[in-house]
Amino acid sequence: MNEPTSSALATTEEKSISAFSSESNFKTAQRMANALATSNLVPQAYQNNIPNVLIAIELSARIGASVFAVMQNLDIIHGNPSWRSKFLIATVNACGRFTPLRFRYEGVEGTETWGCRAVAKDKEDGEECRGPLVTMAMAKSEGWLTKNGSKWKTMPELMLMYRAAAFWTRVYAPELSLGMSTSDEMSDVHGASSVELPTALVPGSTKDLEAELLGTPVAKPAPVVLDMPPIERHPDTGEIVPPATDAAQ
Repeated sequence: MNEPTSSALATTEEKSISAFSSESNFKTAQRMANALATSNLVPQAYQNNIPNVLIAIELSARIGASVFAVMQNLDIIHGNPSWRSKFLIATVNACGRFTPLRFRYEGVEGTETWGCRAVAKDKEDGEECRGPLVTMAMAKSEGWLTKNGSKWKTMPELMLMYRAAAFWTRVYAPELSLGMSTSDEMSDVHGASSVELPTALVPGSTKDLEAELLGTPVAKPAPVVLDMPPIERHPDTGEIVPPATDAAQ
């Protein structure tokens, strides 16, 4: 009779490797990255781009998510890698340390007093974790309402939830977001008039990365920033919609 495999062992075996923790792991990660980069199911920013896939492998190991999920939910805005808000919420809900995030609204809808806060309970001691209150007055004062491409005027309820979740995670589980902002936050701060190319996430080749791992200084080119049209987002999901090509127009 075969012995059952413990859940802890299964979790350890299935967890992604930390690509930059050792030379051995780095070489293994390169082989994994090569397989992923040749797939046409991964986002375009990772196709035939092993360095970008290596970063995705490293991030997946740190937050305990699948590599494919990381690649699908990481945007690059003004040179900053940013999580999509829905992915950040899913990561918190799946971590097992807290009850699922819930959202409480306060104030009067349609006024500047209207706001939202994220709440959850710590499963270890039952303590309620109340996140900071995000209000429309805050959005106005911070200039989020007037940024190019902002969705605060068209879908304020969803934006309040997304921002409340980001603030909650930053306070109670910063290790899950790895200190990175959400795509919505980056758009609100910098606007959406120009977006850095995703391929500039990790300039250079895998040899550059290996040399860096071994402590050899590597000169990296400056990131390329193009002046592009404002980001369009899906009205229901808030996801970035790829711009139409000349042929489609």
